[in-house]
Amino acid sequence: MLAVHFDKPGGPGNLYLKEVDTPRPGQGEVLLKVVASALNRADLLQRQGQYAPPPGASSILGLEASGHVAELGPGCQGHWKPGDAAMALLPGGGQAQYVTVPEGLLMPIPAGLSLPQAAAIPEAWLTAFQLLHCVGSVQKGETVLIHAGTGGVGTAAIQLTRLFKAIPLVTTSSKENIQRAQKLGAAAGFDYKTEDFSEGALKATEGVGVNVILDCIGGSYWEKNLHCLAQDGRWVLYGLMGGAEVNGPLLSKLLCKRGSLRASLLRSRDKKYKETLVKIFTDQVLPHFSPGSAVQLRPVMDKVFTMADVQKAHSHMENNQNVGKIILEMP
Repeated sequence: MLAVHFDKPGGPGNLYLKEVDTPRPGQGEVLLKVVASALNRADLLQRQGQYAPPPGASSILGLEASGHVAELGPGCQGHWKPGDAAMALLPGGGQAQYVTVPEGLLMPIPAGLSLPQAAAIPEAWLTAFQLLHCVGSVQKGETVLIHAGTGGVGTAAIQLTRLFKAIPLVTTSSKENIQRAQKLGAAAGFDYKTEDFSEGALKATEGVGVNVILDCIGGSYWEKNLHCLAQDGRWVLYGLMGGAEVNGPLLSKLLCKRGSLRASLLRSRDKKYKETLVKIFTDQVLPHFSPGSAVQLRPVMDKVFTMADVQKAHSHMENNQNVGKIILEMP
Protein backbone atom coordinates (compact mmCIF):
# COMPACT_ATOMS: atom_id res chain seq x y z
CA MET A 1 0.00 0.00 0.00
CA LEU A 2 1.00 3.67 -0.30
CA ALA A 3 1.67 5.70 2.85
CA VAL A 4 2.91 9.19 3.67
CA HIS A 5 6.53 8.89 4.74
CA PHE A 6 9.58 10.96 5.71
CA ASP A 7 13.16 9.75 6.25
CA LYS A 8 14.31 12.50 8.62
CA PRO A 9 12.65 15.31 10.59
CA GLY A 10 12.21 18.61 8.79
CA GLY A 11 9.90 20.67 6.63
CA PRO A 12 7.01 19.64 4.38
CA GLY A 13 9.47 18.98 1.55
CA ASN A 14 10.69 15.87 3.37
CA LEU A 15 7.34 14.13 2.87
CA TYR A 16 6.78 11.65 0.07
CA LEU A 17 4.67 8.59 -0.75
CA LYS A 18 6.24 5.21 -0.09
CA GLU A 19 5.17 1.65 -0.81
CA VAL A 20 4.96 -0.23 2.51
CA ASP A 21 3.45 -3.50 3.69
CA THR A 22 -0.29 -3.48 4.30
CA PRO A 23 -0.88 -4.05 8.04
CA ARG A 24 -2.77 -7.12 9.26
CA PRO A 25 -5.49 -6.77 11.91
CA GLY A 26 -4.57 -8.27 15.27
CA GLN A 27 -6.76 -9.44 18.14
CA GLY A 28 -9.90 -7.30 18.31
CA GLU A 29 -8.78 -5.10 15.42
CA VAL A 30 -10.38 -4.12 12.11
CA LEU A 31 -8.56 -3.35 8.86
CA LEU A 32 -9.94 -0.12 7.40
CA LYS A 33 -9.51 0.73 3.71
CA VAL A 34 -8.95 4.47 3.99
CA VAL A 35 -10.84 6.87 1.75
CA ALA A 36 -9.86 10.09 3.55
CA SER A 37 -7.74 11.24 6.45
CA ALA A 38 -7.37 14.65 8.08
CA LEU A 39 -4.36 16.70 9.09
CA ASN A 40 -3.65 17.69 12.70
CA ARG A 41 -1.01 19.85 14.39
CA ALA A 42 0.38 16.63 15.87
CA ASP A 43 1.28 15.51 12.32
CA LEU A 44 3.34 18.67 11.83
CA LEU A 45 5.10 18.20 15.16
CA GLN A 46 5.84 14.54 14.41
CA ARG A 47 7.23 15.46 11.00
CA GLN A 48 9.47 18.03 12.72
CA GLY A 49 10.76 15.42 15.16
CA GLN A 50 9.02 17.01 18.17
CA TYR A 51 6.23 14.48 18.86
CA ALA A 52 6.95 10.76 18.76
CA PRO A 53 4.05 8.31 18.38
CA PRO A 54 2.95 6.48 21.54
CA PRO A 55 4.62 3.11 22.18
CA GLY A 56 3.26 0.46 19.82
CA ALA A 57 1.55 2.96 17.50
CA SER A 58 2.23 3.21 13.78
CA SER A 59 4.97 5.68 12.82
CA ILE A 60 2.87 6.72 9.80
CA LEU A 61 1.19 10.12 10.24
CA GLY A 62 -2.57 10.44 10.63
CA LEU A 63 -4.74 10.47 13.78
CA GLU A 64 -8.13 10.02 12.11
CA ALA A 65 -9.55 8.42 9.00
CA SER A 66 -12.72 7.35 7.26
CA GLY A 67 -13.29 4.50 4.85
CA HIS A 68 -14.69 0.99 4.61
CA VAL A 69 -14.09 -2.09 6.73
CA ALA A 70 -11.87 -4.43 4.70
CA GLU A 71 -11.22 -7.27 7.14
CA LEU A 72 -12.00 -8.33 10.71
CA GLY A 73 -9.26 -9.61 12.96
CA PRO A 74 -9.68 -12.48 15.43
CA GLY A 75 -11.82 -11.79 18.47
CA CYS A 76 -13.97 -9.01 16.97
CA GLN A 77 -17.41 -8.81 18.56
CA GLY A 78 -19.46 -8.73 15.35
CA HIS A 79 -20.43 -5.05 15.46
CA TRP A 80 -18.88 -4.50 12.01
CA LYS A 81 -18.76 -6.42 8.74
CA PRO A 82 -16.65 -6.02 5.59
CA GLY A 83 -17.90 -3.15 3.43
CA ASP A 84 -19.31 -1.08 6.31
CA ALA A 85 -18.51 2.64 6.16
CA ALA A 86 -16.79 3.88 9.31
CA MET A 87 -14.59 6.59 10.77
CA ALA A 88 -11.88 6.01 13.33
CA LEU A 89 -9.79 7.65 16.03
CA LEU A 90 -6.16 6.57 15.64
CA PRO A 91 -2.84 6.91 17.50
CA GLY A 92 -1.20 7.02 14.04
CA GLY A 93 -1.29 5.40 10.61
CA GLY A 94 -4.23 7.20 9.02
CA GLN A 95 -2.36 8.75 6.09
CA ALA A 96 -2.12 5.48 4.21
CA GLN A 97 -4.37 3.32 2.03
CA TYR A 98 -5.05 0.90 4.91
CA VAL A 99 -4.87 1.16 8.70
CA THR A 100 -5.67 -1.22 11.55
CA VAL A 101 -8.02 0.03 14.25
CA PRO A 102 -9.18 -1.44 17.58
CA GLU A 103 -12.85 -2.28 17.05
CA GLY A 104 -13.90 0.02 19.89
CA LEU A 105 -12.40 3.09 18.18
CA LEU A 106 -14.61 2.82 15.09
CA MET A 107 -17.71 5.00 14.71
CA PRO A 108 -20.54 4.89 12.17
CA ILE A 109 -20.81 7.66 9.57
CA PRO A 110 -23.70 10.02 10.42
CA ALA A 111 -26.48 10.14 7.83
CA GLY A 112 -25.93 12.79 5.19
CA LEU A 113 -22.15 13.06 5.59
CA SER A 114 -19.62 12.07 2.93
CA LEU A 115 -16.53 10.05 3.84
CA PRO A 116 -14.24 13.12 3.49
CA GLN A 117 -16.54 15.06 5.82
CA ALA A 118 -16.50 12.16 8.28
CA ALA A 119 -12.68 12.15 8.27
CA ALA A 120 -12.86 15.64 9.79
CA ILE A 121 -14.65 14.38 12.91
CA PRO A 122 -12.76 11.83 15.05
CA GLU A 123 -9.63 13.55 16.38
CA ALA A 124 -10.88 17.14 16.41
CA TRP A 125 -14.36 16.50 17.78
CA LEU A 126 -13.30 13.90 20.34
CA THR A 127 -10.54 16.25 21.52
CA ALA A 128 -13.00 19.14 21.87
CA PHE A 129 -15.58 16.91 23.58
CA GLN A 130 -12.99 15.58 26.02
CA LEU A 131 -11.68 19.07 26.85
CA LEU A 132 -15.12 20.56 27.42
CA HIS A 133 -16.99 17.67 28.99
CA CYS A 134 -14.44 15.44 30.72
CA VAL A 135 -11.68 17.90 31.64
CA GLY A 136 -13.30 21.33 31.72
CA SER A 137 -16.65 20.14 33.17
CA VAL A 138 -18.52 22.86 31.30
CA GLN A 139 -21.94 23.65 32.75
CA LYS A 140 -25.07 25.25 31.30
CA GLY A 141 -24.76 29.04 31.15
CA GLU A 142 -20.99 29.18 31.60
CA THR A 143 -18.72 31.12 29.26
CA VAL A 144 -15.94 29.33 27.36
CA LEU A 145 -12.99 31.12 25.70
CA ILE A 146 -11.70 29.03 22.79
CA HIS A 147 -8.26 29.89 21.42
CA ALA A 148 -7.59 29.15 17.72
CA GLY A 149 -11.35 29.26 17.30
CA THR A 150 -11.37 28.64 13.55
CA GLY A 151 -9.10 25.59 13.58
CA GLY A 152 -10.32 22.01 13.58
CA VAL A 153 -10.70 21.68 17.35
CA GLY A 154 -11.90 25.27 17.65
CA THR A 155 -14.76 24.96 15.16
CA ALA A 156 -15.85 21.75 16.90
CA ALA A 157 -15.58 23.34 20.35
CA ILE A 158 -17.79 26.29 19.36
CA GLN A 159 -20.60 23.95 18.31
CA LEU A 160 -20.20 21.61 21.29
CA THR A 161 -20.24 24.55 23.70
CA ARG A 162 -23.60 25.54 22.24
CA LEU A 163 -24.79 21.92 22.47
CA PHE A 164 -23.96 22.03 26.20
CA LYS A 165 -25.98 25.29 26.46
CA ALA A 166 -22.88 27.30 27.33
CA ILE A 167 -21.56 30.47 25.66
CA PRO A 168 -18.52 30.31 23.33
CA LEU A 169 -16.07 33.17 22.79
CA VAL A 170 -13.12 32.77 20.42
CA THR A 171 -9.75 34.18 19.52
CA THR A 172 -8.72 34.06 15.87
CA SER A 173 -6.74 36.07 13.34
CA SER A 174 -9.05 38.31 11.29
CA LYS A 175 -12.42 39.98 11.07
CA GLU A 176 -13.46 37.43 8.43
CA ASN A 177 -12.58 34.53 10.72
CA ILE A 178 -14.49 36.13 13.58
CA GLN A 179 -17.54 36.28 11.33
CA ARG A 180 -17.07 32.61 10.39
CA ALA A 181 -16.87 31.68 14.08
CA GLN A 182 -20.02 33.67 14.82
CA LYS A 183 -21.89 31.79 12.08
CA LEU A 184 -20.97 28.58 13.92
CA GLY A 185 -22.34 29.97 17.18
CA ALA A 186 -19.63 32.08 18.82
CA ALA A 187 -21.12 34.92 20.86
CA ALA A 188 -18.05 37.10 20.20
CA GLY A 189 -14.57 36.89 18.74
CA PHE A 190 -11.29 38.72 19.22
CA ASP A 191 -8.50 39.25 16.70
CA TYR A 192 -5.41 38.36 18.72
CA LYS A 193 -3.21 40.25 16.24
CA THR A 194 -4.90 43.62 16.74
CA GLU A 195 -6.60 43.59 20.14
CA ASP A 196 -6.21 42.39 23.71
CA PHE A 197 -8.47 39.33 23.87
CA SER A 198 -8.48 39.37 27.67
CA GLU A 199 -10.04 42.83 27.77
CA GLY A 200 -12.53 41.78 25.10
CA ALA A 201 -13.49 38.69 27.11
CA LEU A 202 -13.96 40.74 30.28
CA LYS A 203 -16.15 43.21 28.41
CA ALA A 204 -18.21 40.38 26.89
CA THR A 205 -18.78 38.90 30.37
CA GLU A 206 -19.46 42.28 32.03
CA GLY A 207 -16.29 42.02 34.07
CA VAL A 208 -16.96 38.54 35.47
CA GLY A 209 -14.45 36.70 33.28
CA VAL A 210 -14.67 33.36 31.49
CA ASN A 211 -15.37 30.12 33.34
CA VAL A 212 -13.34 27.87 31.05
CA ILE A 213 -10.43 28.52 28.66
CA LEU A 214 -9.50 25.98 25.97
CA ASP A 215 -5.84 26.80 25.36
CA CYS A 216 -3.63 25.30 22.65
CA ILE A 217 -1.23 28.27 22.77
CA GLY A 218 0.42 28.03 26.20
CA GLY A 219 3.31 30.22 27.34
CA SER A 220 2.71 33.44 25.43
CA TYR A 221 -0.94 33.67 26.59
CA TRP A 222 -0.62 32.90 30.29
CA GLU A 223 -0.97 36.47 31.62
CA LYS A 224 -3.96 37.34 29.45
CA ASN A 225 -5.57 34.00 30.25
CA LEU A 226 -5.38 34.66 33.97
CA HIS A 227 -6.47 38.28 33.52
CA CYS A 228 -9.80 37.20 32.01
CA LEU A 229 -10.33 33.97 33.98
CA ALA A 230 -13.32 34.12 36.33
CA GLN A 231 -13.07 33.23 39.99
CA ASP A 232 -12.94 29.42 40.31
CA GLY A 233 -12.35 29.20 36.55
CA ARG A 234 -10.73 26.27 34.73
CA TRP A 235 -7.83 26.83 32.36
CA VAL A 236 -7.57 23.73 30.13
CA LEU A 237 -4.19 23.42 28.39
CA TYR A 238 -3.84 21.05 25.44
CA GLY A 239 -1.12 22.56 23.24
CA LEU A 240 1.96 24.78 23.26
CA MET A 241 1.86 26.63 19.95
CA GLY A 242 2.95 29.78 21.79
CA GLY A 243 5.81 28.13 23.67
CA ALA A 244 6.33 26.25 26.91
CA GLU A 245 8.19 28.92 28.90
CA VAL A 246 6.48 31.03 31.59
CA ASN A 247 8.24 33.97 33.24
CA GLY A 248 6.30 35.65 35.99
CA PRO A 249 3.96 35.11 38.96
CA LEU A 250 1.68 32.52 37.35
CA LEU A 251 1.05 30.64 40.58
CA SER A 252 0.14 33.68 42.67
CA LYS A 253 -2.26 34.97 40.01
CA LEU A 254 -3.83 31.51 39.65
CA LEU A 255 -4.17 31.28 43.43
CA CYS A 256 -5.86 34.68 43.65
CA LYS A 257 -8.47 33.52 41.14
CA ARG A 258 -8.87 30.17 42.96
CA GLY A 259 -8.37 28.86 39.43
CA SER A 260 -7.34 25.43 38.28
CA LEU A 261 -4.91 24.59 35.48
CA ARG A 262 -5.81 21.28 33.84
CA ALA A 263 -3.62 19.74 31.14
CA SER A 264 -4.78 17.06 28.73
CA LEU A 265 -3.69 15.13 25.64
CA LEU A 266 -5.77 12.56 23.79
CA ARG A 267 -3.23 10.70 21.65
CA SER A 268 -1.29 9.28 24.61
CA ARG A 269 -4.39 8.01 26.47
CA ASP A 270 -4.76 4.25 26.81
CA LYS A 271 -7.12 2.19 24.66
CA LYS A 272 -9.72 1.69 27.40
CA TYR A 273 -10.02 5.45 27.99
CA LYS A 274 -10.36 6.13 24.27
CA GLU A 275 -12.94 3.40 23.78
CA THR A 276 -15.04 4.80 26.64
CA LEU A 277 -14.75 8.30 25.19
CA VAL A 278 -15.74 7.07 21.72
CA LYS A 279 -18.79 5.25 23.13
CA ILE A 280 -20.01 8.31 25.07
CA PHE A 281 -19.44 10.55 22.05
CA THR A 282 -21.21 8.09 19.73
CA ASP A 283 -24.22 7.90 22.04
CA GLN A 284 -24.51 11.56 23.08
CA VAL A 285 -23.06 13.65 20.26
CA LEU A 286 -23.00 11.73 16.96
CA PRO A 287 -26.82 11.79 16.49
CA HIS A 288 -26.65 15.60 16.29
CA PHE A 289 -24.72 15.38 12.99
CA SER A 290 -27.72 13.77 11.28
CA PRO A 291 -30.51 15.81 9.65
CA GLY A 292 -33.42 16.65 11.93
CA SER A 293 -31.44 17.16 15.13
CA ALA A 294 -32.59 20.09 17.28
CA VAL A 295 -28.95 21.19 17.52
CA GLN A 296 -27.36 20.53 14.13
CA LEU A 297 -23.61 19.86 14.26
CA ARG A 298 -21.38 19.87 11.18
CA PRO A 299 -17.70 19.26 10.54
CA VAL A 300 -16.01 22.29 9.00
CA MET A 301 -13.77 21.41 6.05
CA ASP A 302 -11.18 23.85 4.76
CA LYS A 303 -9.53 22.23 1.71
CA VAL A 304 -9.26 18.75 0.26
CA PHE A 305 -5.83 17.65 -1.02
CA THR A 306 -4.90 14.44 -2.77
CA MET A 307 -2.48 12.18 -0.94
CA ALA A 308 0.15 13.08 -3.56
CA ASP A 309 -0.16 16.75 -2.50
CA VAL A 310 0.61 16.06 1.15
CA GLN A 311 3.49 18.59 1.10
CA LYS A 312 1.04 21.33 0.06
CA ALA A 313 -1.40 20.25 2.77
CA HIS A 314 1.27 20.52 5.49
CA SER A 315 2.42 23.92 4.21
CA HIS A 316 -1.18 25.15 4.21
CA MET A 317 -1.59 24.27 7.89
CA GLU A 318 1.90 25.45 8.84
CA ASN A 319 1.07 28.89 7.41
CA ASN A 320 -2.17 29.01 9.46
CA GLN A 321 -4.25 29.34 6.31
CA ASN A 322 -6.98 26.86 7.22
CA VAL A 323 -10.44 27.45 8.65
CA GLY A 324 -11.56 24.05 9.85
CA LYS A 325 -10.05 20.75 8.80
CA ILE A 326 -7.60 19.95 6.00
CA ILE A 327 -8.50 16.65 4.33
CA LEU A 328 -6.27 14.17 2.48
CA GLU A 329 -7.98 11.84 0.00
CA MET A 330 -6.33 8.50 -0.68
CA PRO A 331 -5.82 7.25 -4.27
